[in-house]
Amino acid sequence: MGFWEVTLSLLEGLEYTCLIFALTLVLALPLGLVISFGSMSKFKPLAYVVKTFVWIIRGVPLMLQVIIFFYVPGFLFGTPVLSRFASVVAAFVINYACYFSEIYRGGIESISKGQYEAGYVLGLTKSQIFRKIILKQVIQRIVPPMSNEIITLIKDTALANCIIVCEIIKQAKELAATRALVWPLFYTGVFYLVFVGFLTIVLGRVEKKLSYFRS
Repeated sequence: MGFWEVTLSLLEGLEYTCLIFALTLVLALPLGLVISFGSMSKFKPLAYVVKTFVWIIRGVPLMLQVIIFFYVPGFLFGTPVLSRFASVVAAFVINYACYFSEIYRGGIESISKGQYEAGYVLGLTKSQIFRKIILKQVIQRIVPPMSNEIITLIKDTALANCIIVCEIIKQAKELAATRALVWPLFYTGVFYLVFVGFLTIVLGRVEKKLSYFRS
């Protein structure tokens, strides 16, 4: 099996890697914001429940969460509730939403109360203050830590192969098992490096564009 054939085979796996990455970002970013509001809620029982949930999700390895999402419903109901791919996406979305929620919370709480008070003096409502004054500053402050999590997400997609979802690492392992080719497994590193390099450039430009809030 030649270099080009191996590359094409790994690209098939890369499609699943990119799909897991994209779906996780699209779903986890807004969900993380909702969770952060829950953890900051003035209604203490809600805040306690949300904080406990975030603590559990952040404390349990992501691989174990993927396994739980796929196998546990099957044990409980006698049949799998989610497909392998859906289980991976669900586990990733909830896991990363919890991490994102802490980043959001840190960004929101870092804004001084004086800015809220100034907004009230100008006659703005609470929602207007958040949208027009707070949100832009929060986004600028959370871009660096959010960038780190996004880059980590790319590499974490490899955990999908623990329940036999054919992302790029699983594809390389199949080549090793069926064609006795070990080098494709190392070759996958090139795909990850290119992916990470591209995102580093994009996220760096985003951070630079938002630098107008820096003093």
